[in-house]
Amino acid sequence: MIRTATPADVPVVHALVRDLAAYEKALDEVRTTPEQLHEALFGERPAAFAHVAETEDGEVVGFAIWFLNFSTWRGVHGIYLEDLYVRPEVRGGGHGKALLTELARICVERGYERLEWSVLNWNKPSIDFYESLGARPQDEWTVYRLTDGALAELGAAGRGV
Repeated sequence: MIRTATPADVPVVHALVRDLAAYEKALDEVRTTPEQLHEALFGERPAAFAHVAETEDGEVVGFAIWFLNFSTWRGVHGIYLEDLYVRPEVRGGGHGKALLTELARICVERGYERLEWSVLNWNKPSIDFYESLGARPQDEWTVYRLTDGALAELGAAGRGV
């Protein structure tokens, strides 16, 4: 079962975020707290959204956190999937596909024309899964990121502009 996350899901979603980071060999990079996650998803002006996957007995075993992006070329919003994670012991049970299906349904219902995400190049099981659903890599694009000191430096330089 897939449903929209509620504030009561924040602790388990936070734990799953940490599980995902461990799987991606980057647990030491996780700084988010349950309070920050709650604010991002349920605060006064939420900018991110979440769905959870539950087993038949109501245990949350996966999540998708996403936000809206915008295509200037198409003139409409899309969904950017920030994170998708399903606990290893229940993988293959359809939870990941159900989460992506729900996001695709939202796109279609709202007239969004893209559902996009990134995947680590070494994550062959996920790449194979995504491609089995019809997703295709955008190899001509390279993701860039400003963070930490470089972000602070550039942001500080912009204050006098």
